[in-house]
Amino acid sequence: MPALLPVTSRLLLLPRALFSMASRSAPSQSSPTSDSGYVPGSVSAAFVTCPNEKVAKEIARAVVEKRLAACVNLIPQITSIYEWKGKIEEDSEVLMMIKTQSSLVPALTEFVRSVHPYEVAEVIALPVEQGNSPYLHWVRQVTKLISDSSTVLP
Repeated sequence: MPALLPVTSRLLLLPRALFSMASRSAPSQSSPTSDSGYVPGSVSAAFVTCPNEKVAKEIARAVVEKRLAACVNLIPQITSIYEWKGKIEEDSEVLMMIKTQSSLVPALTEFVRSVHPYEVAEVIALPVEQGNSPYLHWVRQVTKLISDSSTVLP
């Protein structure tokens, strides 16, 4: 029963669930909006790993204050295993799950790169095809002011 799994076991299922969501076939091109008026893909979930909670909180607060994101969830104590400069590395990190307008992903990426302590910061984004309509509209509304302006300040 998935509901009875410990938190760490459920987090292990997150990448599989995200891959499953991202690999589903796109909605028909004949209907660009759903019944709720939401344009599929206009909101994205971006993922950034950080070395610790302090760095993650600082970046999260900054992207929300700058309206580059409506909300950031911090998922502590993930383990990342990766190849870096010819060596297999293993680190404890904090995963940031950032909800924003898809049009803001380039500005979000540039800002994260400018403040992140890693030499190569992970910033990946997946478009949200479906979801709770009021929540998706809220994400767009909160980030609307910056996406409507012609310049985005880091």
